Amino acid sequence: MQTKFERPIQMVDLKGQYQKIKEDVDAGIREVMDNTAFIGGPAVTRFQQNLETYLGARHVITCANGTDALQIALMALNLEPGDEVIVPAFTYVATAEVIALLRLRPVMVDVDPHTFNVTAEIVEAAITPRTKAIVPVHLFGQSCDMEPIMEVAKRHKLWVVEDNAQAIGADYTFGDGSRQKTGVLGHIGCTSFYPSKNLGCYGDGGAISTNDDELAARMRMIANHGQNKRYYHAMVGVNSRLDGIQAAILDVKLRHLDSYAGARQEAADMYDAAFRNIPGLIVPARQHNSTHVFHQYTLIVENERREALQEHLQALGIPTMIYYPVPLYAQEAFKNTGDETTFLPVTDYLCRGVLSLPMHTELDQKQLEYITGGVASFFGA
Repeated sequence: MQTKFERPIQMVDLKGQYQKIKEDVDAGIREVMDNTAFIGGPAVTRFQQNLETYLGARHVITCANGTDALQIALMALNLEPGDEVIVPAFTYVATAEVIALLRLRPVMVDVDPHTFNVTAEIVEAAITPRTKAIVPVHLFGQSCDMEPIMEVAKRHKLWVVEDNAQAIGADYTFGDGSRQKTGVLGHIGCTSFYPSKNLGCYGDGGAISTNDDELAARMRMIANHGQNKRYYHAMVGVNSRLDGIQAAILDVKLRHLDSYAGARQEAADMYDAAFRNIPGLIVPARQHNSTHVFHQYTLIVENERREALQEHLQALGIPTMIYYPVPLYAQEAFKNTGDETTFLPVTDYLCRGVLSLPMHTELDQKQLEYITGGVASFFGA
């Protein structure tokens, strides 16, 4: 089996992606350098407007990173200390971190074993009189089933803040056949532009989307020290801004986002075809009413063989990652924020079995054949 490649196999190949758009990216950076609008300015305004158009959102507010986006969104809801916010236990720490940081109580719930996302039934079972908001996470690149979640939220008068950091560009189809992008399905959507994201910058960045004019005005103020007029502060806010250089880079990459998703989907299709009939491997399920933009391609490895498979692939020069090895409720940081007897069986099962393979826009046929062959060889397939 071939082990030498012109480009080594990587989990994410940002250099290869940059080389294809280098001329446009460099021109965008030069424009910012020439006009010296490093904070705010035309590049940020242009990107915000283009992202509004892409998402179908009335408002996009850019900020410094995805964690700030979540924090600003929750701050805008006027929640009180001790209010409960429902969040999946199988996700990145930032989703629950900002809840605890604001002295709210993260109520961690289990997820669907196939899509890895929360469902309306799971959410509704966790609602109490103290529940004020739900943070569904569109994990690994596909939407939660948002129509019934929004129905539950409306019935119980709850806010819904989408964590869209891993699924920007995904389309959700409603029961009537209409489609919307993730990030505008709830009251507020939050995303991250961390470099490895499907839409990533070359530093850090984030954005908040909403169709609610009042919430948009509040979030703009919160992100700008609580002011809408310089030196006049109506509320306590934060300092969270996307810089002009990152906005220029993102504006170029936004034009390619759908083609990037297509490349990821093609790679995922090849993975699916290679692994679907291998006993002991479960390929990612695809939500029937959501496209999947494959921020990650995550297998479930059964029979406690994940670490052995990971070692086998490492020896072949194939990188892998585990997203996520520890449930949020078991993290030391959250030991005093909830029920210490919490045990969520699906989350625990996933944390013991998931393994993510390389997934990015620059994977070529030879690399994919090598990766799939490496996995199959472990199982004797």
